[in-house]
Amino acid sequence: MGNDDSGVRSTRPTRRTLLSAATAATAAAVAVPALTEPARAAAGDDKTPGPGQPVRPQSPDRELRDLLRAVDQHRIEEIVRRLAAFGTRHTLSAQDDPERGIGAARDWIYDRMREYAAASGGRMTVELQSYVQQPASRIPVPTRITNVVATLRGETSPNRTYVVTGHYDSRATNVMDAVSDAPGADDDASGVAVVMELARLMATRPTGATIVFAAVAAEEQGLYGSAHLAQQLKAAGADIQGMFSNDIVGSSTADDGTRDPRVVRLFAEGVPTAETPGEANTRRSVGGENDSPSRQLARFVKDVADNGATGMDVRVIYRRDRYLRGSDHISFLEQGWPAGRFTEPHEDFAHQHQDVRTVDGKQYGDLPEFCDFGYITRVARVNGAALWSLAQAPGTPKGAIIVTTDLTNNTTLRWQRGIEPDLAGYEVLWRETTAAEWQKVIPVGDVTQVTVDLSKDNVFFGVRAVGRSGLRSPVAFPRPGS
Repeated sequence: MGNDDSGVRSTRPTRRTLLSAATAATAAAVAVPALTEPARAAAGDDKTPGPGQPVRPQSPDRELRDLLRAVDQHRIEEIVRRLAAFGTRHTLSAQDDPERGIGAARDWIYDRMREYAAASGGRMTVELQSYVQQPASRIPVPTRITNVVATLRGETSPNRTYVVTGHYDSRATNVMDAVSDAPGADDDASGVAVVMELARLMATRPTGATIVFAAVAAEEQGLYGSAHLAQQLKAAGADIQGMFSNDIVGSSTADDGTRDPRVVRLFAEGVPTAETPGEANTRRSVGGENDSPSRQLARFVKDVADNGATGMDVRVIYRRDRYLRGSDHISFLEQGWPAGRFTEPHEDFAHQHQDVRTVDGKQYGDLPEFCDFGYITRVARVNGAALWSLAQAPGTPKGAIIVTTDLTNNTTLRWQRGIEPDLAGYEVLWRETTAAEWQKVIPVGDVTQVTVDLSKDNVFFGVRAVGRSGLRSPVAFPRPGS
């Protein structure tokens, strides 16, 4: 193919495309879904010099808006109250009592998930994923640990998988107390409610990629359930391209009584937990501390879920988790997969990890009366926007390389072409090294190599895939190569 009217050369996937600063601003003429008119109108306001157009958020389409509107606050409240009513869901509590303990909660969640799956036309399956944990930290005797896992199989990219979890176990002040009441409404019936409501809604909607909805156990004892889930997915060869833990997403009220009902925190690590010594050396030599797969996933969430359709501001926190604490996303980070943890903006520690009691007129304990069910509903919408957009878009580009064999002020990037049937092409993104978010985007078409008239020594580059519907993937951060 020759030059088109834009002055940008579109080539077959194995050939090079040269994008100069003078012509790249018109690269939308390449066969990739164009930016919307509002985005074009705003492009002239951008002050960042260099090729491309300003990066704009991905607006939810009609299908996603319909999904988000269907999130039911009353169902979410019912789930939280029912789980709290089991008295305690401590990992070491009764597993065979039909009314009280973790076994009763497990069976109730399983029955509800099976009801959701029955409406899926066979796309969703539900299992009790169990193993016996031998004595270990916070596990004094051999203990059966069971995750409730609902898998919604993707239709076009079934091996590409996204995971969302909440943990259904709870605890009192003493982490080994399996007898006292531990209603665990916020920590973490709220997260389980998010997972279950999304499983219900997505069961009836076909997706491109696979989504796993899991209520995991033994988080409070040491992430045992999520570690087992991650190990099973690893053994099955699943291509996990994103995971979210919803842990303590039930309240918008801080310990001083102030409210922040429109913000959810998303914790995302910088230096990868599973980074090898060789990968660490590369990172130190070229930068990239702010460009881990988990950071790219977090940027994606803000891109698709920080909008009026969710009613929420996604506040990305550049940490793996809170100080001296952790959640189930860590089990997935340890396997080398991108993952993040959603949690409420300001915690009230009187209402988590506390015995139910009243002291000097102050109520302690993790009770449903301290939950904000409208807030949980909006957190569910954030998760829903992220998961739906991930599953319906092409996958994150693999094998992204920034060529370093030639001394030149241009930058050449290469990547592997995805196998999705609705793949339309790719976009190159870049930003100043001091910028937290991607600043400019250059549509390059259905190619696997491009050269940009911009020095790799001065900016950071990334690559993302674009589907025919216009949905974009998370960004792949290229490694040095030849």
